[in-house]
Amino acid sequence: MGEFFSVACAAAWAMAVVLFRRSGETLPAFELNLFKNLLGLALLVPTVLLTEGLGLPGYTASQWLVVAVSGVIGIAVADTWYLKALNLMGAARTGVTASLYSPFVILLSILFLGEVMALWQLAGFALVLAGILLVTWRTNRMDITMRALKLGVAYGAGSVLLMAIGVVMVKPVLEGDDFFWTVALRLGAGTAAMLALVAIAGSGRRVMARYREPQPWPTVVLASFLGTYLSMILWLAGYRLTDASIASVLNETAAAFIVLFSWWVLKEPLSGRRIGGVVLTFAGVLVIVSV
Repeated sequence: MGEFFSVACAAAWAMAVVLFRRSGETLPAFELNLFKNLLGLALLVPTVLLTEGLGLPGYTASQWLVVAVSGVIGIAVADTWYLKALNLMGAARTGVTASLYSPFVILLSILFLGEVMALWQLAGFALVLAGILLVTWRTNRMDITMRALKLGVAYGAGSVLLMAIGVVMVKPVLEGDDFFWTVALRLGAGTAAMLALVAIAGSGRRVMARYREPQPWPTVVLASFLGTYLSMILWLAGYRLTDASIASVLNETAAAFIVLFSWWVLKEPLSGRRIGGVVLTFAGVLVIVSV
């Protein structure tokens, strides 16, 4: 089930990215991230009450700290940086940069969780990365400025590094009995950090002014539901039920799903190269999950 949840998370996140691509044209990255986190938190609170009840989780002091820090760096900072990269250099280049995510997770999992990947899983990992590079690689690199490209790569690489750190550090807590509490509190910590930044910077009026401007709200709401509430539950469930190194590789299939959903929703053309990349990606998934 861990492998299933990880691939399902990739599909949900990919659809959200396709929708965020449109939302980001009018709503800046910070405001978009804050809105999606507030909506996700509003949905997670009743979910926690229905599944876990009113009693607080039995965390130790160190576990409370780990969940909070994981939320701040993995949601407040990393998600904002990812959306900035998406706005700066588009989904294709962001997808290439985001391919660093699974190597980061694998390295951190080996160092801090004692995980080891079998040779056949490493072969599957290579297939997945090859497929992702094939579907996202673009030969024309002059459609954005060099400054935008450098900033986009910096934000994209930084975001996936922080995501990797955040999920690896919280994995031992996820394996406990208070799963939905962990998901909600992690998101709550990230959202609280963003609200605190708004208060400190005195930018509340600017943020609200953005929200009062005409926005494609149905698209923003659907993208936020898929990209925060649904994909976060699936993402963390995957990490709870399988090795972090395996879950991270399966999460990478989001790039292939983005290609398919862009063709389906945005009517973008499907080249032979991209179809080949999608096939390679999912072949790698089959190798990784085979026993």
